[in-house]
Amino acid sequence: MNLTVVGQAVGLFTVTNVDDLLVLALFFARGAGLPGATRAVAIGQYLGFLAILAVAVAAAFGVTFLPAGFVPYLGLLPIALGIRAAVQAWRHRGDDGETTRPGRPRTLEVAAVTFANGGDNIGVYVPVFATAGPGGTSVYAVVFLVLVAAWLAAGRHLATRPAVARVLARWGHVVLPAVLIGIGLLILIDGA
Repeated sequence: MNLTVVGQAVGLFTVTNVDDLLVLALFFARGAGLPGATRAVAIGQYLGFLAILAVAVAAAFGVTFLPAGFVPYLGLLPIALGIRAAVQAWRHRGDDGETTRPGRPRTLEVAAVTFANGGDNIGVYVPVFATAGPGGTSVYAVVFLVLVAAWLAAGRHLATRPAVARVLARWGHVVLPAVLIGIGLLILIDGA
């Protein structure tokens, strides 16, 4: 395995997925203490990222699944999920004026947000994969999938720091919908 390619893969993954740390922390905070939440977030993140890789690899090797004009509309997924999360938070306000947390994150919800937020990743990965060839692309894919686990651990770690956990527990029901809607709008605007 070429260490230069591994280093490039680490750098590329880090640069294209920094925004996912906040989203993962929000999902982990939302599911804190709920059975199956960590598993749902982890599986959803992997499913969404595998979909990103599949589209990027297919496009790099000449088989495009999504027309170029369709990619910006992926922004509608996080917008819809953000609106849904906001409505749920509003409906589940406690009698004491506090807002209670909605249920644990769902696997497909996390996968959809990951995939929709990965439109920029696809745009960056396609030319890299096309020039790296099958062997180099395989190295990138393996490194990326290992780094998804590191990202999950970092997002969970961030969500469980006492100061961060207090803020997310108090404001996560507001921040998550705002972040999802913001990501969706950025995807729509960038693709226009």
